[in-house]
Amino acid sequence: MPRTITVGFDGSLESRAAAEWAAREAALRALPVKLVQVWQPVPEPMAQASLLDAETHQHWTERIPREFAEGLRSRHPGIEVTIEQRFGGPAEALVKVAKDADMLVLGSRGLGGIGGFLVGSVGLGVVAHTERPVVLVRAGEQAADEHERDDAGIPSASTAFRPVVLGLDVAGPDDALLEFAFEAAARRSAPLRVVHGWNPPPYYVYGMALEPAVEQETAKGDAVVLSEVLRPWRQKYPDVEVVEQSHNGSPAVLLVGASHDASLVVVGRRIRRFPAGAHIGTVTHAVLHHATAPVAVVAHD
Repeated sequence: MPRTITVGFDGSLESRAAAEWAAREAALRALPVKLVQVWQPVPEPMAQASLLDAETHQHWTERIPREFAEGLRSRHPGIEVTIEQRFGGPAEALVKVAKDADMLVLGSRGLGGIGGFLVGSVGLGVVAHTERPVVLVRAGEQAADEHERDDAGIPSASTAFRPVVLGLDVAGPDDALLEFAFEAAARRSAPLRVVHGWNPPPYYVYGMALEPAVEQETAKGDAVVLSEVLRPWRQKYPDVEVVEQSHNGSPAVLLVGASHDASLVVVGRRIRRFPAGAHIGTVTHAVLHHATAPVAVVAHD
């Protein structure tokens, strides 16, 4: 079965932004794009009421994705774009199609003045249950947003990519997460900024000021551990510039801050195969809602 970059597409602005991002990523990976439109069965009473006439229904189910796919091909020459329709619950259907994809791309909606992004129940459900990488793209995301500004300070898609940011827990580093981040940086010829947040020793009372000597020693120890974790990956990807950042503070806050100057933020999600169900994690959940760059969630054991 051919590898694809699959997009959850419903015609909304956020799904269109996700599809445009997917096409740009497809060009970097030399892969096709598949737009998947999911339709839930209409309850019998509503179906009998004929809320949508046949022409309107055909417009939404066929014409809009077809016309958008044509536009996507013209804007991204050389990228193969196909359309697939599925019926059922959106989250369940998208989790199924993700199994055959290199990655699944979904859209998220901006919350305006609140300063965050809305990842709805479908998006969160898909992230929590998909074992393939899932990328969340905010509505309004443009190619130029992922690149450095030009010499005149004007946004441009022809300049170098901004750094790829990786959130890393040195207590449990995972190869799948590290490989995804290094590959993303290598494809973009971009620096990889590895962010690790650490907290004071457990014997410190919450809110208690950390003594400078203790903070310095703890920071030094964590920086050494981070460097050791990254050493073999630096050797495997010698052309990727790696910037290591180990700071005292909330990993989520540090990652959201780093997202302002990133082309992509990469975070992990530990796979849980227990009756209690799936889990996203507090850091990943916060980054999904508040990062200002596309966020890739990589599931790992």
